[in-house]
Amino acid sequence: MDEVILIDKPQGLTSFGVVARLRRVLSNQAGKKVKVGHTGTLDPFATGLMIIVTGKKCREAETFTKLDKWYEAEIVLGEKSSTGDPEGEIAEVSDYKPSVEEIQQVIGQFVGKIEQTPPIFSAIKINGQRAYKLAREGKQVEIPKRTVEIYSLELLSYEYPKLRIKTHVSSGTYIRTLAVDIGDRLNTGAYCENLRRTQIADYSIKEAKTLADFGITS
Repeated sequence: MDEVILIDKPQGLTSFGVVARLRRVLSNQAGKKVKVGHTGTLDPFATGLMIIVTGKKCREAETFTKLDKWYEAEIVLGEKSSTGDPEGEIAEVSDYKPSVEEIQQVIGQFVGKIEQTPPIFSAIKINGQRAYKLAREGKQVEIPKRTVEIYSLELLSYEYPKLRIKTHVSSGTYIRTLAVDIGDRLNTGAYCENLRRTQIADYSIKEAKTLADFGITS
């Protein structure tokens, strides 16, 4: 059971939920408890590629975590979310409708090494506790900026208020934060409504299995 398993995570399920379900199935198959871990979280609203490791392969989890990633995202302009995604409180910001040329110009400014402040509703640990847990408790959360690299950022489509992008980024890049920063730069506000991870290094979503392939339906 020392495997690397590629999974297409469904929407609405946490990364821990994926691991727990697979652990139960694989342990039942093996007749003993199987060690299962993931190599990088996806938010519950997000879908796409997760690299799951089992048995002795769990020792290599950190290696997989540091790999580059590719995403496709749908961004909503004119509004902001308290979490940067559709699960937060949504508030209107502006009804300004930027042109395609303005959007192209702005997203081009994010290519290369940039500084990001990860969202407070994230799995980052602050003094040993997950940031999102502290935020939900109403505690003040201060997350330091980090340097990440965006290797490419392509506009796939735009029909106000929604734009779709495809991006190749370094490990540690938050697409929710990228969406918010794009909205700030456009003076419209924005949040990430849909997010799909399509590739991690040479591992493609095309090679991934679904939970249904393991007999998991809920």
